[in-house]
Amino acid sequence: MPAAPVGRRLWFWVVVLGLTGQLAWTLENMYLNVFVYNTITDDPNVLATLVAASAIAATVATFVAGAWSDRRGSRTPFIAAGYVLWGASTAAFGLIDVHTAALLFPAVNAVVVAIVAIVALDCLMSALGATANDAAFNAWVTDSTSESNRGKVDGVLATFPLLAMLIIFGALDPLTQQGHWLAFFGILGGATAVVGVLAALFLRDTTTPRPSGSYLSTLINGLRPSTMRERPKLYIALAAWAVLGTSTQVFLPYLIIYVQRYLRIDGYPIVLASVLIGAAILSVLGGRVLDRVGATRAILPVMGGYVVGLLGMFLARGMVQVIVVGIVMMGGFMLAVAALSATVRNLTPEGRAGEVQGLRMVAVVLIPMVVGPFIGAAVIRGANETYVDLGVTRQVPTPWIFVAAAVVAVFIVIPVRLLGRRQEA
Repeated sequence: MPAAPVGRRLWFWVVVLGLTGQLAWTLENMYLNVFVYNTITDDPNVLATLVAASAIAATVATFVAGAWSDRRGSRTPFIAAGYVLWGASTAAFGLIDVHTAALLFPAVNAVVVAIVAIVALDCLMSALGATANDAAFNAWVTDSTSESNRGKVDGVLATFPLLAMLIIFGALDPLTQQGHWLAFFGILGGATAVVGVLAALFLRDTTTPRPSGSYLSTLINGLRPSTMRERPKLYIALAAWAVLGTSTQVFLPYLIIYVQRYLRIDGYPIVLASVLIGAAILSVLGGRVLDRVGATRAILPVMGGYVVGLLGMFLARGMVQVIVVGIVMMGGFMLAVAALSATVRNLTPEGRAGEVQGLRMVAVVLIPMVVGPFIGAAVIRGANETYVDLGVTRQVPTPWIFVAAAVVAVFIVIPVRLLGRRQEA
């Protein structure tokens, strides 16, 4: 099937909203862990709890907002207001620290207060971000694209998490190294809010049919066994995505800490930048191939590259080695995300794009972020590698997190095989 062209206006909003959203998610998924690790506690269970709690909040918000946007037949209000509030809550992270907690609550353990505050704010930020990006923006992309060009669009969208990391590393990472967390969070939060204002003024909605029935029926429709029996291929594809997401969350929350503290590579921003650029190029080029060969058929081959990269990361120690295998690992991951995302969009019923975003969040965020980080934390505790920082012994992630991630990734063969059989039937 020849790929349908993607208009300039669509590309503009895909890039602006998609990339800005990933900047905010990169902050939350990776740098918030570094912020907590450096300023509050190094307990890996706290980091895992932070990730899991925010995943639950984001999933619930996506279900509620996705069904609501389906009922309204409009995504723009959720995108615009969501991005503005998402930015404000992101900026507020810089206000939390142990010293302030001790001043406000002198009779309580300041570290505990700071942990509770950061978890609560992270849940709020994640709910707002999920409403704006995961529920509304992703549904808008589904509404605005077709089966013949989704591989191309999702191939570009898949690069944004890594491109966002590259932008933050290059432009804002020095702020984190110098301890200027208030400025770091404020800049990213302000940029997100500005994009929300622009969306309110200029973003156009697509016309989509509204589902029949009550809001409650729309909200729970995707969770009904009868709906699952009607659309088995959709749920199998989501199960495959859950496996990939869980594998990624075994190592991703600890990746920056691993490069900094275990590998001790002084030029780690160069390593990460090289990996991100190389993987992004692979994803953009591969996204065009997905539309030609079929997204579903491409899942296992690109997952193979991802697993090879994970095993390579277990062995890599020097800068050049880490760059080479890192490109393979992240390139395979991004192409797998693009293939799975396009597959799910192709299986989305008309008028139910918002509803499916809630299901997608269960597969992509809730299950991976509740299960994956705790697997990683267990591996870190089991390895018991430490280093001394200013007289304090701190735990450090080890290469075994990549082996654990590879073991989880192999299980994707089961749902992908089932999906292939369903399509052939």
